[in-house]
Amino acid sequence: MATATITRPAPQTTPAKKPRIRQPRRKMTIGRIAAIVVAGFLAVLWLIPFAWATVTAFKTETDAAAPDVTWLPPSGFTPDAFVKVFQDGNIPLWTWNSLYTSAAITAITLVISALVAYALSRIDFKGKKVLMTVIIASIIIPPPVLIIPLFYQMLALNLIDTSWAIILPQVIHPAMVFVLKKFFDQIPRELEEAAVMDGASRLRIFTQIILPLSRPILAAVAIFVFIGAWNNFLWPFIATNDGNLLTLPVGLQTIKSAYGIQYAQNMASALLAALPLILVFLFFQRQIIKGVATTGLAGT
Repeated sequence: MATATITRPAPQTTPAKKPRIRQPRRKMTIGRIAAIVVAGFLAVLWLIPFAWATVTAFKTETDAAAPDVTWLPPSGFTPDAFVKVFQDGNIPLWTWNSLYTSAAITAITLVISALVAYALSRIDFKGKKVLMTVIIASIIIPPPVLIIPLFYQMLALNLIDTSWAIILPQVIHPAMVFVLKKFFDQIPRELEEAAVMDGASRLRIFTQIILPLSRPILAAVAIFVFIGAWNNFLWPFIATNDGNLLTLPVGLQTIKSAYGIQYAQNMASALLAALPLILVFLFFQRQIIKGVATTGLAGT
């Protein structure tokens, strides 16, 4: 009598779990604790004025002008100051003017600064040291000193009361040229030499090798230039008289009252002007920190 053999299926083996690599914990030394405490203290010092401005913006004018300092106003919080600002001024138009002028300034500045920085970093030409000296020296020149020459230049070009009068004088940033030049110096020249052997032109090397490797610093420069252009009040105030060309910082200053200083309204205007910059920093803070960390200015 034949006996039937029963074959059992082989047990399924579960894949072994990869061991987790534990990051070594940093020891909390006295110096590290002191640094955290100091950083927290400085953060609180920075947040207190911002919190006070926010509270004041939501107060009534009577509570905002009261001599007693109170975080909780007796009349409660109200958005009347913001409503008044929107009623008296053309906030959407001013915001759009600030947005497209700041974006244009940022784009043109990146192109000019990157090209000049690359030439100073990679190309040997006569007068290179002199040009670099002039760029470094121009960093310490206060911008208000150039207002009168720039105004007469824009006047000679018939650009006053145009958007170009706001944009063109702000596209030259010697500091950004210097920062980009120091970053380009850190890129290995072997990459360019290999590209040259493959027949790549200098423009192709710049656009396909240098710029992709420079994204962190380019992002940081773009953010810094955009913030500076957005906050600029003096030059747009001088270069334009047309109400349709006013930027947000200039337009908010035109909202004045005949009854003296309106503290709540002024704080509301300041918050409206600062809100886009706060959003830019919140969304791009990683690029800002990474760009600053990779500029290589420590060795200069």
